[in-house]
Amino acid sequence: MRPFYITMAWAGLAFAVAGCGARKPPAPPPPQVGYVVLRPEPVTLVSELPGRVSALESSDVRPQVSGVVRRRDFVEGSMVRAGQVLYEIEDAPYRAALLSAQGQLAQAEANILSTQLQADRDRRLVALNSISRQDADNAAAAAAQAKAAVIAQRGALEAAQVNVAFTRIRAPISGRIGRSLITPGALVQTGQADALATIQRIDQVYVDLTQSAADLLNLRAAMAAGQVGARVQLVLPNGALYPIDGQMRFADVTVDPTTGAVVVRATFANPAGVLLPGLYVRARLTEGVLANAVLAPQAGITRNERGQAVALVVGAGDVVASRVVETGPAISDRWLIRSGLRPGDKLIVDGLLNLHPGLKVTARRAAGS
Repeated sequence: MRPFYITMAWAGLAFAVAGCGARKPPAPPPPQVGYVVLRPEPVTLVSELPGRVSALESSDVRPQVSGVVRRRDFVEGSMVRAGQVLYEIEDAPYRAALLSAQGQLAQAEANILSTQLQADRDRRLVALNSISRQDADNAAAAAAQAKAAVIAQRGALEAAQVNVAFTRIRAPISGRIGRSLITPGALVQTGQADALATIQRIDQVYVDLTQSAADLLNLRAAMAAGQVGARVQLVLPNGALYPIDGQMRFADVTVDPTTGAVVVRATFANPAGVLLPGLYVRARLTEGVLANAVLAPQAGITRNERGQAVALVVGAGDVVASRVVETGPAISDRWLIRSGLRPGDKLIVDGLLNLHPGLKVTARRAAGS
């Protein structure tokens, strides 16, 4: 009888083991995700455009007569006023030319008297038939030529006076003068390629910005509708915000055919001289206000294999759904959503790893949302 009970015991054990092997392991719990609820909110659209600072007025100082520079009468980097003497050129040759012109004018004026008297005498004599009419005509012509010579000598005298005045090189405009490119003792010549110095007026400056033609049309439409003003803010190269707002002035009349861009000019007050010509800046330009914009955290927007912006949302029954979205500009740490997401959508921002559409999840609000 003992072998029978042993056999039955082994059979029961084998049945129990077989029963344990057929039992399925419990299913893993749904993954946990964090979401934010998208809500409409007003958004001011601001674009940043690259730009360069240029002086309101700029003038090169150049010699108008040739000669050796005798002295320099300004401090580099200082403010100068229009008409101020900047350089003095050796004027001895020009003063000598002036004296010569004065003498030649005196001779021409003296010649008028003698030739006019001769012409008057010959006119009376020809009436008495004492001389030929030809001699009288020659005398009258000589008198007229003497008068013309006086006019020519007066012109030569004025030219000599102008040349003497040009030996004092004066500031053509008021502004801040840069470094001097010549020193006393240097020879300067009329029409030389290099300027002696450059004066720039920078109490106000231009900022030339580059904007696409399409954006310019949108901006003009918004300005015409009263949605935006003409004020501009500047971001300096060190990231600081320039404290004085600028004013939009005009857009260029030509679109660059290679880039499709237009130059837009703004003016800025520059009382402290912070904005220097040639400085690279970025301008913040208000383009419009959206009353019911949808903003999505950047952490919730990814890209698919086609390069499209994709968002995962918690759908009905806590099932993940995928949306292809169109994004606008970045506003702080969020994207402006132009299409694909709506107010009330639950955008997944936490636990995105290994998520796919159709997966059931345990959803909770993300921290801070």
